[in-house]
Amino acid sequence: MKYKNRLKDVREDRDLKQSDIAILLDTTQEQISKYETGKQLMGIDKYIKLAQYYNISIDYLVGISDTPKKLY
Repeated sequence: MKYKNRLKDVREDRDLKQSDIAILLDTTQEQISKYETGKQLMGIDKYIKLAQYYNISIDYLVGISDTPKKLY
């Protein structure tokens, strides 16, 4: 699975909107859309914040692992 699909799937699994994640990452809904469609890459700082928020490993978020390991 590609990372962009994973970002969207994880968000939707938690019934969140792009605007919810935009608030968390201090950006815009439009920017989140770009991340999820692969039009722009997301910085590691944002991946860290998402991993902590979702309590899953960055490996899972970026598609390296297919198992969503919990951080704590």
